[in-house]
Amino acid sequence: MFETFLTAFTTFFAVIGPVDTAVLLAALTPNMTRAERRAIALKATVIATIIILLFAFFGGPVLRQLGVSLAALQTAGGIILFLIALEMTLARRPGPVAALSLKESAEAEDKAEAHAEIAVFPFATPLIAGPGAMTSAIVLAAGTRGDVTLFGAVIAAILVVMLVTLILFLLAQELNQLIGLTARKVIVRVFGVLLAALAVQSIFNGLSEARIFG
Repeated sequence: MFETFLTAFTTFFAVIGPVDTAVLLAALTPNMTRAERRAIALKATVIATIIILLFAFFGGPVLRQLGVSLAALQTAGGIILFLIALEMTLARRPGPVAALSLKESAEAEDKAEAHAEIAVFPFATPLIAGPGAMTSAIVLAAGTRGDVTLFGAVIAAILVVMLVTLILFLLAQELNQLIGLTARKVIVRVFGVLLAALAVQSIFNGLSEARIFG
């Protein structure tokens, strides 16, 4: 159970990137008050949590109805996660500079409406509940093979990562000042390597399950 929790926690922490995303929040909301930033953080994490949990609970059954096997799901999910890990390792993830255009467009709209929109896009999705997190939720949940205890460990890992994400969001401004660019790059690359290893293992599991090589 603990191994399942640890694998799920590492996977979700890597694909969501709470530290990177929190720094991005600080970069997008430099003129907002702490209360306004808190409202965005709460809304974004709640929406993202609901999305990821929906994929964990219902993603597997829906795919099974479509005739997609667990082996195919693990292999495809592993490939997607590996591509994400490759971008992380090569430091090609979206950063604060790339987000400036989003900030400029938000400032052109009504302030309250802009706050609501920025919580949903880009933070709730795709930065938190992006393709990697959705795929991970489906693959890890399906990998429990109906074991309630293991499935509970996956759900617990999702909730813990989302709690960490919320805490870092609430401390976004302080985090941005505390952690330098070099430290952020190191964190992203380390988790990128870990995610790559987990992705390759998922591919191996899928190929083994499909018995392609005998």
